[in-house]
Amino acid sequence: MPPPPLVALLLPLLMIGGFAIAAPTSDDPSASVRSLTLGQAETTALANQPTLTQAHGLLEAAEGRVEESRAGYLPQVTLNGTYERTTGNFAPRPGALPACVSTGGTAGTGGTTATTCTTTMSSTTQPPVSWDPKYNYFLFGATATQLIYDFGQTSGRWRSAGANRDAAADNTRTAEVQTLFNVRRAYFQVRAQHDLVAVAEESVRNQEKHVQQTQAFVKAGIQPDINLATVLTALANAKVQLVMAQNNFEVSEAQLAQAMGVPVEGRFAITDEEMPPIPGEDGPSGPLAERALHARPEVANLADQRRAQELTVGAVRGAYGPSLGAIANVSDNGTAIDGLVPNWYAGLTLSWNILQGGLTRGQLREARGTLQNLAGQEDALRLQVEVDVEQGRLAVQAAKATIGAAAEAVVNARDQLTLAEGRYAHGLGSAVELSDAQVAYTTAEAQRVQAQFNLAAARAQLQGALGSR
Repeated sequence: MPPPPLVALLLPLLMIGGFAIAAPTSDDPSASVRSLTLGQAETTALANQPTLTQAHGLLEAAEGRVEESRAGYLPQVTLNGTYERTTGNFAPRPGALPACVSTGGTAGTGGTTATTCTTTMSSTTQPPVSWDPKYNYFLFGATATQLIYDFGQTSGRWRSAGANRDAAADNTRTAEVQTLFNVRRAYFQVRAQHDLVAVAEESVRNQEKHVQQTQAFVKAGIQPDINLATVLTALANAKVQLVMAQNNFEVSEAQLAQAMGVPVEGRFAITDEEMPPIPGEDGPSGPLAERALHARPEVANLADQRRAQELTVGAVRGAYGPSLGAIANVSDNGTAIDGLVPNWYAGLTLSWNILQGGLTRGQLREARGTLQNLAGQEDALRLQVEVDVEQGRLAVQAAKATIGAAAEAVVNARDQLTLAEGRYAHGLGSAVELSDAQVAYTTAEAQRVQAQFNLAAARAQLQGALGSR
C-alpha cells in the first residue's frame, strides 16, 4: 500500500509557522482562559514588547545628546575653592626677585613707605629650609566662559543631534509598525491553527465511524479483513495529525505571548475577527507606493540621518576657522580667611588650530563618505518600499482569488465523501475509495483555512509595507 497521503498533504498546512493563538486544548480545569480581541493584542504588544522598550531607550539617549551638544552654546560657570597648609621656603630663580620692593603704608593713609633694594642672594645668605608647614593658604574663585563664534562647529553639532533625535523617533515608529505586524499575523495564525485542529478532529471522528462500520461489515462477512486494516491505518494517521495540531496550538500560544511581550501564562480564546480591507488594495501599485514613501518611518529615518550627517559635515568644516569666546574670573585668596585679597578680570579668548597634521581634513573626508553612504541607503530603501508594496498588493489579490476556489473545493470534496460513504455502506465502494475521499475532504478544508489565513496575513503585510499602524 502506498504511504497515506494525509500525512504529506496536511502536515505542511498544520505547520503554518510562526505565531498563533488557539482555543485551549488542555484538560486541566485550572488553566486560565481569557478572551482576546485583535485590538487587545495590539494594545498589549505596544505596552509590553521589549523591542519597543529598546527603541524608546534609544530615543531618550538621543534626546540627551541634543542637550549635550546644546550645552556648548550656553554660559559655562565653574566654582572652585582650595585650602592649603604649606611651607614658606623660598626657591630663588634668576630674575625672579625685583631690584626694589616697596613696603610699609599705603599712600593717602598717613603711613610711611619704605623701599628695600635687594641683590641676588648667595648660598651663604639664603634662609634655611624648613619642612614644617607653617602657613595656611586659601583660594576661592569663579570663572565664567561664553562661546561667541566658532564657524558653525557647535551649532552644527547641535542641529545634527536634533536630526539624529528625529531619526530615533522614526526608529521607534518603525518598531511599532513591526510589532503590530507580528501581532496581527500571530492573531490570524491562531485562528488558522484552531481551524486546522477542528479539521483534524473531524477527520478522526469520521475515521472512527468508518472503523466501526467496517468492523461490523467484516464480522458479517460483507467486507474482507484488508478493508479493516486500511481504515485502521487511516485512523492512526488521523490521530497523528491531531496530536501534531494540538502540539502546534501550545507552541503558537507561547509565540503569541512572545509577540505581545508578556509571559507564557494561561490560554487565549480569540474572537472571530477579519482583517479589514485596505483602501486601494485592488488598484494599481503606483498610488500605494507613493503613500508608502511618505508614510514609512524607515524612509523618514534615513532622511533624518542624512540631514544630520550634512550638518555634521558643516560642523567639521568649521574646525578650519578659529573659536572666539569671552571669559571672566573673580577670586579671593590669602593666608587667612579674614584677610583674603580680591581680584577679577574679564577678556576675550581666541583659539585657532593652525597645524593638526591633517586631522580636520581626514574628519571631513570621513563625514562626507558617511553622507554618501546614507544617500545610497536611502535610494535603495525607496526601491525596496516599492517592491514591498507590490508584493503585499499581489498577495492580497492572490489570496482573494484562492478563497473562492478553496470554498468550492470544500463543497465538492464534501459531496465526494458523502457519495463514497454511501457507496461503502451499500457494499459498492472500497476502503481505499473511502479513504481517498476522506483525505480529499480533509485537504480541502485545510486549504480553505490556509486561504483565509493568507488573506489576513497579506493585508497585514500590505499595511506594514504602507507604514500604517
